[in-house]
Amino acid sequence: MPDSLRSYGLLLRWNILRSRSILPVSLVIQTLLSVGIVLGFSLLIPELDRTSALYLATGAPTVALISVGMVLAPQMVAQQKQRGWFDYQRAMPVPRLAMLAADATIWAAIALPGVVAAVAVAVLRFDLALAVSPLVVPAVLLAALVTVAIGYGIAYLTPPEVTTIVTNLVVIVALMFSPINYPPERMPDWLAAAHQVLPFQYLAQAVRETLDVPAAGVPVLPFAVLAGWAVAGLSSTYRIMTRRP
Repeated sequence: MPDSLRSYGLLLRWNILRSRSILPVSLVIQTLLSVGIVLGFSLLIPELDRTSALYLATGAPTVALISVGMVLAPQMVAQQKQRGWFDYQRAMPVPRLAMLAADATIWAAIALPGVVAAVAVAVLRFDLALAVSPLVVPAVLLAALVTVAIGYGIAYLTPPEVTTIVTNLVVIVALMFSPINYPPERMPDWLAAAHQVLPFQYLAQAVRETLDVPAAGVPVLPFAVLAGWAVAGLSSTYRIMTRRP
């Protein structure tokens, strides 16, 4: 365990130094994206009721987490594979889980300011009073872990060209065809059924129902489903990273 923690610290520092030119830009862009979703989507619906406002207020930070973990992170991995960094990392004599943890920390740090900014802007824009649960912190961290785990699973399982196509599809699905910024009742039955399996609905629900706790309390189901997706994504990534070339 001490060796793993030491490796994690060294890898985290190495990743920060290696990506120091793009990290500030990525952070600013993701924060603007999160705030832009709140302000931009509100223009499409001039007369918002509380339910619609709540979905926008909690959907924007969810989209921020998805755009970082499932889009930006796997696209960076795809670039690393093309430049030979992927093979170099696999050859490093460090625990693979420490490597994944260091990467996940970087991407979570990029996404979290956008999450906070989006909620703050939405509360001011829509004059919302939220019943925030202490579980919002583990919910957001779990959501960040799930998005990075799935994103890395996509990037490590597919060729770079396919990774780009899949991540672009993820953006479209998350923004337009997922019950993130609007209730699932507005979707066709077949699409709503698909989201009973996909992680998008549960990512949004975990964030939304810890930022504004419903009368029945915070449900367990979203956390259980997200934990399963995290295990699946991390397991796939770990197997590929430890597989011999």
